[in-house]
Amino acid sequence: MKEVELKLVSELMKNSRRSDRDLAKAIGVSQPTVTRIRNKLEKEGYIREYTMIPDFCKLGFEIAAVTFVKFGKELTPEIIDKVTKGGLELEKKSPTPTIMILRGLGLGYEGIFISFHEDYPSFLKLMELTKQLPFVDIAHVESFLVSLPEEYQYRHLTLSNIANYLLKLKEKREKKGEKS
Repeated sequence: MKEVELKLVSELMKNSRRSDRDLAKAIGVSQPTVTRIRNKLEKEGYIREYTMIPDFCKLGFEIAAVTFVKFGKELTPEIIDKVTKGGLELEKKSPTPTIMILRGLGLGYEGIFISFHEDYPSFLKLMELTKQLPFVDIAHVESFLVSLPEEYQYRHLTLSNIANYLLKLKEKREKKGEKS
């Protein structure tokens, strides 16, 4: 990714509501250049969507949950397809939204999802529905729960830190390239 593209993505991660004119000033290019680069990044899939991050507690959510899933059997591509379709049906029945569902490896688990809940019973309902997913053998599920109203939190969800990190990483790579 070119430096100007990375700068634009970084600025959009910090605040996606900014105008192309404001973004142009921030990254040192013209407004038409920002518009052209933004359109290119959208077309290439670097930018999936524009959104904001609310205060989930003020919206009525008391719990954020990170849930780990271990499957009893290997997931074949056919089963993954069926689980994906079943997951869409689960979302319709679920009392709460999930913001991320991914496969991976670690801590003895093969899947993870992050969800927000109005209360503990809504969390329990999602766990019950998860264990009833069709076409998949779920061997074990564990969750880490965060109380959103907790007064002392280290850092709330933000993309600004990732945006700043990407720019610093690019600078480090460029410096290494100069020294080589």
